Amino acid sequence: MRQKTFTASLLALAIAATFSAGASAADIKIGVAEALSGGAAQYGVSIRNGFQLAADEINAAGGVNGDKLQLIIEDEQGKKEEAINVFKKLIFQDKVLMVFGPTLSNSAQAADPIAQAAKTVAFGTSNTADGITSIGDHVFRNSVTEADVLPETIKMAVKKSGVKKVAVMYGNDDVFTKSGYDNFKKALEDLKIPVTTTETFAKGDVDFKAQLTKIKAGNPDAIVLSALLAEGAPIMVQARQIGLNMPFIGGNGMNSVKVFELAKDKSDGLYVGSPWSIENQSDANRKFVVAYTAKFKTAPDQFAAQAYDAMNIATQALRKIKLGGDLAANRTALREALPAVKHVGATGAFSFRRATDKAGKPAGYDAQQTAIVSVTKGGKFSIEK
Repeated sequence: MRQKTFTASLLALAIAATFSAGASAADIKIGVAEALSGGAAQYGVSIRNGFQLAADEINAAGGVNGDKLQLIIEDEQGKKEEAINVFKKLIFQDKVLMVFGPTLSNSAQAADPIAQAAKTVAFGTSNTADGITSIGDHVFRNSVTEADVLPETIKMAVKKSGVKKVAVMYGNDDVFTKSGYDNFKKALEDLKIPVTTTETFAKGDVDFKAQLTKIKAGNPDAIVLSALLAEGAPIMVQARQIGLNMPFIGGNGMNSVKVFELAKDKSDGLYVGSPWSIENQSDANRKFVVAYTAKFKTAPDQFAAQAYDAMNIATQALRKIKLGGDLAANRTALREALPAVKHVGATGAFSFRRATDKAGKPAGYDAQQTAIVSVTKGGKFSIEK
């Protein structure tokens, strides 16, 4: 009897030790809400990988003040309703300290108000549409807005390709692509570049020949394209098929190495802007590219780099605060520490810039960074200067 009791006691101690070890190895719960399935997964999977790489490196180096990061990862499928559900689960059920995501601006506009109301930081790494950070003071992003990047992209295309007039194509059923169109339109007006034709499409469209034929009749020097890759890459392919061999000027949604998989030899001549380029030879970026490629057996893209940097930005803020047993207090402390963070990472030098709401009052925080403009040539991005 004593032997059984002794054995049971040892078993209980072993189980307790196991749970204790598990808890101490994952003290800081961070929510990750990304599109891991559906049309936006081509971005979301890269983003998840960027977070995972950064968290693994941080934990291997001792974590945050001795505590480990634990990523609670959920698939929001690139859908607004799923993003809302996932945010609610992460914030109220999993009780994470903060939430990264969601992947698309459409989803962020729907889900970020959940985090704002719960006084929990929502940190976007791929949301570039106007108005995201005007939701409130708990909404952050390190993805540079289309308003900041697109004028620089157009200027470089004008400089390098002699663009004098353009046609415009944009997705008219998505917050991101519509915002991109608005910013392209303003930039073209500011630069006094005439538009020959404006054509629209919707998510899920596969045949763009009618729009491209109208564009061809206007004889533009370039096509300005606000699209996600699922539609943008086929548009490039079909344009080349009907003899439209002029440059494309793309927004953030086209800035991915996956364009080479989807458009193959029809991918040349695409101008895009971003703070990140795989060809940037800074020490921080070379280290990131090597580590990412070794871990995931594929090259990173802009979205992986922004996620990687975002995790390191959040970690800097976490190291400045003392986490206790009060989740609400911990969330507030993180919110107050984040705005002052400055970081030099894979995407270069970074700091936050305060955004305003529709009434002009201080709201969330945007990225302050310098854009790099690249063009696709022979299956890779080349930096233009």
